[in-house]
Amino acid sequence: MASLYLHIPFCEHKCIYCDFYSVAPTETGGNYESLTGRFLSALRKEIDVRSADARFQVVYDTVFFGGGTPSLLSPSNIGEILETLNRNFSIRKNAEITLETNPGTVDLRKLSEFRQVGVNRISFGVQSFYEDDLRFLTRIHTSKEAVENVRNAYHAGFDNVSIDLIFSLPGQNIERWASNLRQAVALEPAHLSCYSLIVEPNTQLHRMVQAKQVSTLPAEEDANLYEFTMEYLSAQGFEQYEVSNFAKFGYRSRHNSNYWNHSNYLGFGPSAHSFWSHDEAVGCSSRWWNIANVVEYAHRLGHGHMPVQGEEQLSGQQLMEEEIFLGLRSDGIDVAGFRKKYAWDFLVHHSSTIKGLLEDNLASLSGQRLRLTSKGYLLCDEICRSFLT
Repeated sequence: MASLYLHIPFCEHKCIYCDFYSVAPTETGGNYESLTGRFLSALRKEIDVRSADARFQVVYDTVFFGGGTPSLLSPSNIGEILETLNRNFSIRKNAEITLETNPGTVDLRKLSEFRQVGVNRISFGVQSFYEDDLRFLTRIHTSKEAVENVRNAYHAGFDNVSIDLIFSLPGQNIERWASNLRQAVALEPAHLSCYSLIVEPNTQLHRMVQAKQVSTLPAEEDANLYEFTMEYLSAQGFEQYEVSNFAKFGYRSRHNSNYWNHSNYLGFGPSAHSFWSHDEAVGCSSRWWNIANVVEYAHRLGHGHMPVQGEEQLSGQQLMEEEIFLGLRSDGIDVAGFRKKYAWDFLVHHSSTIKGLLEDNLASLSGQRLRLTSKGYLLCDEICRSFLT
């Protein structure tokens, strides 16, 4: 399976914790509408050029609009992008088509129109149901808007609705986080993503922490909140299929699963990344990424140049290490498939490490699949490093 990703680089403003590339209207010198038009024209051009390469004429199983805030675009804009994709690529009839959505940018009518143009999965960046949390995170929506628009999504015809939440906010305790989870579950989403607050470099949050204006939670408290998340959502009928992702039966994110399975994907838009396995053009698997500047992105495509900023060819060893890391973070490692693909017996070469994980109930080995347990997810990064040293 293969995937298509569209990076929509616009936000009403930059949230303090976000390190993804985006621009706000205030940063465009009053030329926001003009820049949006230039971006959309450039995006169509990039799609046209990529589709002319025979390597990429495969069947695509998912389309994902990320950002930024894709829901700032009009439904007609999203529909036109989907038409361009369908004209240039073979997209499966039942493809999963996701739109990341800020609850403060939509209403019932807009959600209905998104559904009409072909979007069939909505991912709401709710983050918290507490107003003071939302103000701290500098979100543009209110808790009331989040609740209303999740419900509106169902009325608009969506049955695949996901909610994003953030835990380990400064001063957060189990009771407050549990309330967030309860409110999210009460809205009956098909999918939940729960992320620990990460202080990324070059963000406003990082500067606030450096200036001692904000104190992050101790690692032990973060682990307690995460452990509670896994236990609570499991009891509510959600399957944990990745470190931060939980789904009702049949509602795993197919797009994100493709990333974790090392499937091929093409990214379009400024800062978008692409990965192509066993790329015949370079003789091995390759990854490349676009320039993170919407003006330069549009300029290059407008002058007949691709907006690629960098690329790398991945050795078999690099791919193997990535597959270990991605597998342990998600649905586990298919040991037999791993042996066939890399001529490397995972169980033999890591026998002592695996034995220790099994004895400590940090992993399970069922048939030919090694998978971390909930207890193992708590130590995921440390466990991954133990296999890569």
